[in-house]
Formats: sequence, structure tokens, C-alpha cells
Amino acid sequence: MAVRTILHYPDKRLRVKAEPVREVTPEIRALVDDMAETMYAAPGVGLAAPQIGVALRLFVIDVAPADGPSDLRVFVDPTIVAREGTTSWEEGCLSFPGIREDIERAERVTVRARDLDGNTFELTAEGLLAIAIQHENDHLDGKLMIDHVSLLKRRMMDRELRKRQATQQPRA
Repeated sequence: MAVRTILHYPDKRLRVKAEPVREVTPEIRALVDDMAETMYAAPGVGLAAPQIGVALRLFVIDVAPADGPSDLRVFVDPTIVAREGTTSWEEGCLSFPGIREDIERAERVTVRARDLDGNTFELTAEGLLAIAIQHENDHLDGKLMIDHVSLLKRRMMDRELRKRQATQQPRA
């Protein structure tokens, strides 16, 4: 297992639409281990493969309380098949360090995916788990948190993150 580098906005790889995971191989299992380790080290509650530069339809989520046991969930080739209601949630994103914004999403979702044994499952979620599923699923389609905010907030976030990136670039 290894902690991978998380891509930060405006990295263009975050906009790439992810490809299906055709088969759960030992390499995919190792990738999931790395993703979990990376997510926990960040720390975060979810991480999609595109956030570490791997354009595959795969994400991990663990919304268990910090003082509770792990509840790692793996979603291979997920599809949200139902959405109900609306809610607003203050979200953060590992690809947008230090940024938190109120994002409107479905209150309840049903997702169909495969697990690491290749078995298809369906899960209906609400609360933080529903938010995390929608957030990570967006990453698989190249959609980012910034796409859910007003034009004014989008410009402010973009400017702030580009300024941070410029000050972190090594000088030649």
C-alpha cells in the first residue's frame, strides 16, 4: 500500500471522464488499497480514482466517525439509479484543499455498483453517505465541486486556487 499524490484543481486530469473497470484484478485491488490509504492520510471521507490520476470508474468512501471503527466502502463502476429530495451540505474536496462550499444535492440516492469480488450490489443512502456518493460519482464524469456553485463563487474559487498553485510552483 502507498499514499498517492492527490491532484489539485485546476489539473486537467480531473476533467477526464473515467473508463469502466472491466475486471477486478489484483492491480485493481492494489489500487483500492492505495486509494484507501491516501484518503485516510489526507484525511478525507471519499476518494475517486481520477483524483489520483487514474481514469477508472472507481471510488472509496468511509463516513464512519473518527473515533469509531472503519466502514470502508468500495464502489466499482457505480451508477446512481435514483435520486430523491434535495438538501444543501457544506462540502470539501481533497482536490480543492481548504475550500468548503454549500452544495445542493439529492437528499437520498440509490447507487448500483460492484464490489471487489465482482458482485453487483445496490445501496440506498442518505445523509453524509449520500452526499459522498454523489460527490465521488461526479469525479468519475469529470465534474467537480466548483461546477455546483454560482458563477461568482466559481470565479473566486478558481482565482484563489490558481494563486495558491502559482505560489507553490518551484522557481526555475
